[in-house]
Amino acid sequence: QVQFVESGGGEVQPGGSLRLSCAAAGSITLIYIMGWYRQAPGKQRELVASIVASSMSNYADSVKGRFTISRDNAKNTAYLQMNSLKPEDTAVYYCNAAPPNGNYWGQGTQVTVSS
Repeated sequence: QVQFVESGGGEVQPGGSLRLSCAAAGSITLIYIMGWYRQAPGKQRELVASIVASSMSNYADSVKGRFTISRDNAKNTAYLQMNSLKPEDTAVYYCNAAPPNGNYWGQGTQVTVSS
């Protein structure tokens, strides 16, 4: 069983940056694909970035070139570096396995991009 705790969100102006962290209570070593998800008000939760083991990463078209996912299995932590943030990136961000395990969802961290 793994529990995730997301942190690092906040309010930034367009063009700003944030680095999100996802700390796992439990080992993420056996989670082959880690993902970052987001849910904006009135919208479904979507996968924005995923990383296979510690190498191959994939991104939604909407964040490609601006977001970078990474993971540190030794620290049981995943990260999402977000640059050039846009108002449409405003959402609650979550981490989970990909595909997600319903038992692993944490509380998420709010990211608000506003001038």
